[in-house]
Amino acid sequence: MTMTHPDIPQLQARFQAMLAGINQIVLDKPAVVKLSVACLLANGHLLLQDLPGMGKTTLAHAIAQHLGLSFNRVQFTSDMLPADILGISLYKTDTATFEFKAGPVFCQLLLADEINRSSPKTQSALLEAMEERQVSQDGVTRKLPEPFFVIATQNPTQQSGVFVLPESQLDRFLMCLSLGYPSVAAERELLLGNDRRALLTQITPILDSQSLQLAQQQVKQVYIADVVIDYLQRLVAKTRESRDYHGLSTRGVLALKQAAQAYAYLGGFAEVTPEDIQAVFAAEVDHRLGQPFMPFNHLGGEQQLSLASQLLRQVPVLV
Repeated sequence: MTMTHPDIPQLQARFQAMLAGINQIVLDKPAVVKLSVACLLANGHLLLQDLPGMGKTTLAHAIAQHLGLSFNRVQFTSDMLPADILGISLYKTDTATFEFKAGPVFCQLLLADEINRSSPKTQSALLEAMEERQVSQDGVTRKLPEPFFVIATQNPTQQSGVFVLPESQLDRFLMCLSLGYPSVAAERELLLGNDRRALLTQITPILDSQSLQLAQQQVKQVYIADVVIDYLQRLVAKTRESRDYHGLSTRGVLALKQAAQAYAYLGGFAEVTPEDIQAVFAAEVDHRLGQPFMPFNHLGGEQQLSLASQLLRQVPVLV
């Protein structure tokens, strides 16, 4: 499908239509849906962590379908090897040569399902692909298709059969989100309405890869005033004051800026406000500070304030 290149307001309108479409599939989670698409626009990777069966995989499928990108899904298991993701060179007896058989990572959107059920060696196989957008195998470096986006899902580490993602892997994810339980009204619609997986097959792509790449370039041009940069830097400095966790890295700071620009763009604006930084802060920062995920049922019915949420309360917008 070929689409003309629209101007900025038209492209923003298409993304807003995409958000509305995804919200018809993933009910009652507009904030998570908007942050997920903002992560993509910021050219980052997304980690979804939650209990099994909460809609993580459905959300990833819905994003891929609306964007019309080439899509592969890999179910991670404890016996998976790096070659199962990256690919392998096979010997051809008729030509006496090796031929590379590309793995599922060679796509535009990769869903790494239950990534923490595989060994750390296999998890690290994604590192170069996520950071460099390329794969080195058998001494040959191969570029991945553009755009390239990883959505990984993981189950809570309190469950059996999971391996904790190392800090180096976590830092490659621009955002980390949790869906949580649906509201009573949304759950009732799930019980009485159409199967959400069936609705996925009816999605018509709203955008294509060229429009997505154009939007990613436009996001970089979203203006940030000096006073907003000051607020961002005060938040970052606050993360570095504690002895209980490592502060935000330089990569994390740049990711925070890009995420805020993308969030403002999705809202139809051409300038970042402090509210945009606040909206993306927890999703971008918590997993980098080592905030553990705790399922709601482990909290006695009370939602715990995350590290990022506590920092937002401590840092004023203006000084």
